[in-house]
Amino acid sequence: MLEPFFTSTAVVAIGEIGDKTQLLAIVLAAKFRKPVPIILGILCATVLNHLLAASIGYYVSAWLSGQVFRVVVGVSFIAMAGWALIPDKMDDELKAVGRGGIFLTTLITFFLVEIGDKTQIATSLLAARYHQILLVALGTTLGMMIADVPAVLLGEAATKIVPLKFVRIAAASIFALIGVWVLLAAFHLV
Repeated sequence: MLEPFFTSTAVVAIGEIGDKTQLLAIVLAAKFRKPVPIILGILCATVLNHLLAASIGYYVSAWLSGQVFRVVVGVSFIAMAGWALIPDKMDDELKAVGRGGIFLTTLITFFLVEIGDKTQIATSLLAARYHQILLVALGTTLGMMIADVPAVLLGEAATKIVPLKFVRIAAASIFALIGVWVLLAAFHLV
């Protein structure tokens, strides 16, 4: 019953390491040096973004069903595995949004940067796979916080603890395993 929550948490926690939103967390922490409004901004932006992504994934999966859809979801996870191996760089124009304060700047920036990001797409795919909006959105939000809160609190030091190359390989492996599992299930092999 809690598999969607725990899987979503693990996939996003690992996939988020080295992602552009984690880099954004480090930039915001270095710029503002006030972790609480940054963390709250990340939390609110992620909840909104991932609820939207999970809802889209859920409703698309309800609309499209059958073996073809499961194969598309499986192949998409394998494609995500390849994408996870590519290092992210934050766009300069999204470093700061305006004069709305630290919380609002973080909220808006994170929401915008997360649109179309691999963790948002993974959230949609997980919701499509598990047919769960709330458990997937809560899990992916927790995964995002697990990866980004240390980045806010520790700044650049957080990215030096574990080489990002190994984290990307681990994230790609998880995405690939989920993709293969979904494909095997689509053909009734598991």
